[in-house]
Amino acid sequence: MIQNFQQLRDVAAGKGPVPMAVAMANDPHVIESVSEAAKQGLVRPILVGPVAEVEALVNDIAPDMQYEIVEAKDKQEASVKATQLVSGGSAQILMKGLVDTSIILHEVLNKEYGLRTGNILSHVGVVKVDAYPKLLFISDGAMLIAPNAEQKEKLIENALPLMHSLGIEKPKVAILAAKESVSDKMQATLDAQILVDKNQSGEIADCVVEGPFALDNAIDKEAASIKGIQGEVVGEADLLVAPQIESGNILYKSLVYLAGAESAGLITGATHPIVLTSRADSAEAKLNSIALAVLVATKE
Repeated sequence: MIQNFQQLRDVAAGKGPVPMAVAMANDPHVIESVSEAAKQGLVRPILVGPVAEVEALVNDIAPDMQYEIVEAKDKQEASVKATQLVSGGSAQILMKGLVDTSIILHEVLNKEYGLRTGNILSHVGVVKVDAYPKLLFISDGAMLIAPNAEQKEKLIENALPLMHSLGIEKPKVAILAAKESVSDKMQATLDAQILVDKNQSGEIADCVVEGPFALDNAIDKEAASIKGIQGEVVGEADLLVAPQIESGNILYKSLVYLAGAESAGLITGATHPIVLTSRADSAEAKLNSIALAVLVATKE
């Protein structure tokens, strides 16, 4: 089981290089992260965008990088062509470059050439903090605003292939709330009970689902013991399912910006992994995200 990002990058490098289509690659931050990923043997870049601008950036930032280039005059055309490269089999990973998230995801969901699976799209953030002995997965802090129990079931299903690709055979899933008992006044606890029941009946398989949990009981055995909480997931969660987007987003960014966590993230639920990083993400986070996509794309 992969327990940190160095291991993740090393394993991914052994499976690469994987062809990756980058929509609107005419951005220095994008070229920097893609060129480093190519240098480490993770990907074979297919850069989509205005050819003159992209080539100028590559010549300035990474003149030795081997890459292919596809002409696209604007964000819309670049998103279409990059998505088609993936759906057509020329690439195995889609990466967002200098393009609005809404534009590229619109093409991902296109019925004619997109990457639809019938499931919803969701975001999985991955962090490694010194205080926790393994990688911690968080969903959803970026896509689903207020998921109901059915949507939370889908985002668990989306996250499982990602965790399995890292060697986590039976992920431990904690459904988060503000308390550990089920209450009619708190929807997150009701959702937790539904998901636990579905896991116990076999409707949600290949993982262990428990909750509701306050955060401390999901990641700290001593805190759970003091409250008399027991279970397989207690203190050992792999995946934290947030009640709604605000709590997931705040948790993820708090760990990154206040606790100094290493991080990565992917959009899941499509036929292929989607790297959708922010310009504010560190170069390391972007590289980690690409490595994560490589493992998902190459999992048999």
